[in-house]
Amino acid sequence: MSDKENSLRLHKGRGATSNITGRFASHSSILENDGWQTEPEPLERLPTEAIEEKAKSIIATNQSPDIPFTQSINPYRGCEHGCIYCYARPAHSYMDLSPGLDFESKIFFKPNAADLLKKALRRPNYQCSPIALGANTDPYQPLERGKEITRALLQVMQQFAQPVTIVTKSQLILRDLPILAEMAQDNLAQVAVSVTTLDKALKRKLEPRTAEPATRLRTIEQLCKAGVPTAVLAAPIIPALNDCELESILKAGRDAGAERAAYILLRLPHEVAPLFREWLSVHYPQRAKHVMSLVQQSRGGQDYQSDFSQRRTGSGVFAQLLRQRFIVTIKKLGLNHRRLSLNCSLFQPPPQAGEQQSLF
Repeated sequence: MSDKENSLRLHKGRGATSNITGRFASHSSILENDGWQTEPEPLERLPTEAIEEKAKSIIATNQSPDIPFTQSINPYRGCEHGCIYCYARPAHSYMDLSPGLDFESKIFFKPNAADLLKKALRRPNYQCSPIALGANTDPYQPLERGKEITRALLQVMQQFAQPVTIVTKSQLILRDLPILAEMAQDNLAQVAVSVTTLDKALKRKLEPRTAEPATRLRTIEQLCKAGVPTAVLAAPIIPALNDCELESILKAGRDAGAERAAYILLRLPHEVAPLFREWLSVHYPQRAKHVMSLVQQSRGGQDYQSDFSQRRTGSGVFAQLLRQRFIVTIKKLGLNHRRLSLNCSLFQPPPQAGEQQSLF
């Protein structure tokens, strides 16, 4: 193991192996081994710091042609799940924090999110369209258990008949199953559960504080039994690491009740690329070059390309074969045979105290 690899310190329950400098920082530093330390430093526990953020607005909009929603809400910045591949990590650089360990240990929460949402939905010029809850970070990460910000947002959406989509890795979503089930009766809610791997050992390295694969499949099953349309999301697909599981993940999701499925090829924007390379050097040193070679073959010779046409699925031979495998498998399993669209016609701000209600 090289001096650089020796300098990387594993923190129990964390995905990143370092606190690399964000791209906007004026200074950077690199930890190097001076030769005196011959044994790796012991594992450390890195506590989570919850930081209150008083947001001024809550609904983010986008016009990206490859994203199936135009509105989204993120109750949290940063994510304690610690997924090493998370494309949201670079956002911590805007706050002069590291996209590495800071991203998964310094979590910003928005206690006024529900009040801001009420105000936004009552604006006269608001045009109803589905809101994606937790588009960047998981709305049901561990901090949500105590903060209940996602739950408060769902309660507001239910009051307004505002359609919502959710992507999560957490069984904590089942806490809000009564709300989601009622909304689903009016076609106001859809969920996608991300299943990255069925291998528990790989899961613990890739996404240390997420639910076990079997737990996620049970979550899909319970959501589907309650009438909530739920998809299985095989993401991210990492070449030479979990791509061999694509068919198995899709079948397991289908067997749990999912009617729809999707996949996303590994994305490594900005600081995610060096973080992922560090992670590979620690956990899969013998496979690291092969993994990154296939990644670059699928990204035009680079670690990442941001073009809308290929950032989710990639290009090149590996990406084309992956796409064909997905198409063949969903056809075989009977997935994606019908298109589901949420109902925006029921949207109606509830009356406020003192308001005159219509008689008709």
